[in-house]
Amino acid sequence: MKALKWVNHLITFLLSLLLIALVFSVIISKASGGEPQIMGYQLKSVLSGSMEPGIKTGSIIAIKPGGDNTRFQKGDVITFKESEKKLITHRVQEVTGSGKNTQYITKGDNNNAADTNPVLAANVVGEYKGFTVPYVGYLLNGAQSKAGSALLLILPGILLLFYSAVTIWKAIKEVEVKKDAPSTSN
Repeated sequence: MKALKWVNHLITFLLSLLLIALVFSVIISKASGGEPQIMGYQLKSVLSGSMEPGIKTGSIIAIKPGGDNTRFQKGDVITFKESEKKLITHRVQEVTGSGKNTQYITKGDNNNAADTNPVLAANVVGEYKGFTVPYVGYLLNGAQSKAGSALLLILPGILLLFYSAVTIWKAIKEVEVKKDAPSTSN
């Protein structure tokens, strides 16, 4: 019985922690322009299979933004702006130019040929640092919408309320059973 009580407390704590973390994450994401960040790393959703098998479609990856965008070498994996609204994460195949004229020829690991347009150093958003969580990118991508953000805030709250109601109901039943039990007095 003591183990069950401990498990109840643990579940309540974890659901509460999840709710607080999600609220905090959504607020921070919206305040910073919609880019979730953890300890200086930006989380990005991968929506294509161009980097498979290393980075699966639907994964989230952590990239380190900033720094000298002319520092990358052959083999580094970078995230760059292909257009104002489209980010791509590919591996550097070749570096051309130097200084402000540095350009990268990139290619997805799963693609047959290099990308058609070289990437200007100024268009590099950050460097992929090897952290990948499969399938969570679908959730992160959905969370960027207003409906997804609302769902991520409401769902843990509903789960916590439901779990609390079940716990209260069980406690009431236990009290009623003890109250109805015959007393053994001499």
